[in-house]
Amino acid sequence: MTKYHYLFVSLLILVLTSCQTIEELSIDYMVPASISFPSELKRVAIVNNVPSNGGYILVSESPKAEEPVGRELKKATVFFDGNAQLASESLAESLSKANYFDEVVICDSVLRSKDILPREATLSQVEVKQLAKNLDVDAIISIEGLKIKAVKGIQFLSDWGLFQSTTDAKIFSGLRIYIPSRKVPMVTVNVSDSIYWEETGTSEASVLKRSIDDKELVKEASDFAGTIPVKYLTPYWKTAKRFIYTNGSVEMRDAAIYVKEKSWDKAHTLWEKAFQSKNKKRQMRSALNIALYYEMNDSLQNAEKWALKAQSLAREVEKVDEKTKDNFDMRNVPNYYYITLYVGELQERLSYLPKLNMQMNRFNDDF
Repeated sequence: MTKYHYLFVSLLILVLTSCQTIEELSIDYMVPASISFPSELKRVAIVNNVPSNGGYILVSESPKAEEPVGRELKKATVFFDGNAQLASESLAESLSKANYFDEVVICDSVLRSKDILPREATLSQVEVKQLAKNLDVDAIISIEGLKIKAVKGIQFLSDWGLFQSTTDAKIFSGLRIYIPSRKVPMVTVNVSDSIYWEETGTSEASVLKRSIDDKELVKEASDFAGTIPVKYLTPYWKTAKRFIYTNGSVEMRDAAIYVKEKSWDKAHTLWEKAFQSKNKKRQMRSALNIALYYEMNDSLQNAEKWALKAQSLAREVEKVDEKTKDNFDMRNVPNYYYITLYVGELQERLSYLPKLNMQMNRFNDDF
């Protein structure tokens, strides 16, 4: 869904740029974590509760093609056990950099190192209490599973006369959060993400030689695995694209100059003046810009109000039939389409604002 969304936005910008002037901007805003911790929970420890299995299993391998002309030569799927200790260290470092908890510590011991047979086992309340006491923390974040699925391939790129090797590794990680007062885990989190490598060369042997080996793959994927859960555990910053209209009147052009100079208040004054025009298209453009002004100032309710005005004007300007708006061609209603996407993003931000405020209460609004 996300890929399609950005594809539509890219196409939309091409359409808008072809008929009028717009300017792209970036905005950073905070997104709440999936998990909300009590504000009194300030010190956490990262522990490794994964049994050490080692090795890997070769799942499948296709035979070499006889005629390497734009064809896949080899393909293999391999499963690895990740390096949970390395992932634990990476997670501890990533959480520390997030500056959400007062302190993040790591337990160097592998809790299941004495197991004779690999097993999945949650920590008991006794274990949690002992760990929390020894490490002087309020909660335990335990990595309890780490697997890597790597798809390796070699193909011949006939158009360029080159061989290409690819390694696409998907990482599956599981963790649980424990607090001493509870008999069972506070929450279980299962996350996944991918990391990708590729090499090209004039021969199959040359790309194989430079391709990432299994040992390095496990190391890099395990290190990356520690960064994946952070956005589930702490609020994080997101960068999004925004656009303003920069033509249509003298006020709009002058306001665009003020935006480049970071003088948003002066730009806002000119956009409000432009909105007084009887020209619906000019009203639409200035309303959208005013919405962005309020979003930049974290006044999301005002931003939504002006974005809805811009959406209504765009529907009128581009003659969007309310009954068939879901079936229209984006190229025929580019302004309405983009403004509608923007309204949706603002409403999404508004919907999770109470959760974000609750999660950030520990900082007394100092963030």
